[in-house]
Amino acid sequence: MKTKEIILRYSMMMIGVAIMSLGIALSIKSDLGTTSISSIPYVLSLGIPVLTVGGYTIIFNLLLVVLQFVVLRKFEIKLFSQMVVCFIFGYFIDFMVWAISFLSPVSYLAKWVVCLSSCLVLAFGILIEIKSDITMLPGDAAISVLSDAINMEYGKFKPIFDSSLVIIAALMSLYFFGYLLGVREGTVAAAILVGLIMKFYQDFFGYKIDNYLENFN
Repeated sequence: MKTKEIILRYSMMMIGVAIMSLGIALSIKSDLGTTSISSIPYVLSLGIPVLTVGGYTIIFNLLLVVLQFVVLRKFEIKLFSQMVVCFIFGYFIDFMVWAISFLSPVSYLAKWVVCLSSCLVLAFGILIEIKSDITMLPGDAAISVLSDAINMEYGKFKPIFDSSLVIIAALMSLYFFGYLLGVREGTVAAAILVGLIMKFYQDFFGYKIDNYLENFN
C-alpha cells in the first residue's frame, strides 16, 4: 500500500474505534444493559470500582490477546497491533462515557431510544473498522482464532462466544448485587440488531466505501 492509503486506512480504523466506543457509551447510558463484548468489563467496573469500564476493557481485551497466543502457540505481529488497539479502545470508551455524561434517560421509552441509538452507532463503527482492513479488535480476532481451532464457522461460533460472555457477566452481576445490572434486555437487543444493522449499512453504502478504497491512489 502507498503511504496515502496507509494513512487513510489507519484513520478509518481510529474513527471506527471511536464510533464503536460512543456506541458502547450510549448502551451504558441507556441503563438497559450493554453489549456482549462490554458486559464483563462493565459489570466489573460496577462491582469492583477500582478501575473504569475503559480500564477493565483494556485488561479484558489483553486477556483475549493472550488467549489467541495460547491457541496459536506463537506471537504474530497482528497480536501486537491488537494490543495497541486495546488501549485506544479502552481510553475512547472512558472519554465517550464522560462526553455524554449529560445524557440521563429517565423513562423506559427514553432508555430504549438511547439503547437503539447505541445499536445504530455501534454497527456503523464496526463497519468502518472492518473496512479499514488494518487490524481487528481482540474480541472479533479471538472468535476467528477459536473458531478455526475447533473447525467451526465464524458465524456459527460468534453467537456461542457472545452468549458465554453475557452468561458470565450475568453470573457476576448476581454475585455482586443479587440482581441483574449491566446485562438486561438491551444486551439481547444489541446481540440481535447490530448484525442486522451492519448488513443494512453494507447494502446501502458499504460497497461504496469498498469501491473508493479500491480506486484510492
